[in-house]
Amino acid sequence: MMPGTLYIVAAPSGAGKSSIVNAVLKRLPDVALSISYTSRAPRPGERHAQHYHFIGKDEFERMIAAGDFFEHALVHGDYKGTARQSVLPQLERGLDVLLEIDWQGARQVRAQIPEAKSIFILPPSKQALETRMRNRGQDSEAVIAQRLAAAREEMSHYHEFDYVVVNEHFELAVQEVAAIFTAQRLVVGQQRIRHKALIEQLLTD
Repeated sequence: MMPGTLYIVAAPSGAGKSSIVNAVLKRLPDVALSISYTSRAPRPGERHAQHYHFIGKDEFERMIAAGDFFEHALVHGDYKGTARQSVLPQLERGLDVLLEIDWQGARQVRAQIPEAKSIFILPPSKQALETRMRNRGQDSEAVIAQRLAAAREEMSHYHEFDYVVVNEHFELAVQEVAAIFTAQRLVVGQQRIRHKALIEQLLTD
């Protein structure tokens, strides 16, 4: 067991995952976000190395062949993946690492690190999900329809995750996700590693 815990957070597009994750990161200083790699082009407002590492498809495939990814998947014709060096060193330093990935990537991670904890975020209704997609003002009707269909597929895998949070009230959803992180840090196995010297001192005559 490593001193840090790996967390997977997944959700359909429009469920508010990124907003929740950003709020949790501001509250919990010992949690680090792993920035994923993607072969798709940046969307309006996205910045390299802040939202994603944007690389070409050829370069992404070279990294796959070299075994550089902790997990990767082909999503809507574009690659997404998490580099190993973005995850393992931080876990070994005692930081919790958060991965924003889809259910395909989550399966790969769990196969390699069964002790990883996974959280799925659901919208409060179909209508709310569609409204959030439309409010972005970035996609055509055809793209929105495609994203809604993809969201249904994504949500059908919710039962594969350890925790489910419904994002109806944003502040409550943030509190619930933060509570999962806090509780996990108090698990006896994690505390035994973090406070090894203290425990040995307390148990010594």
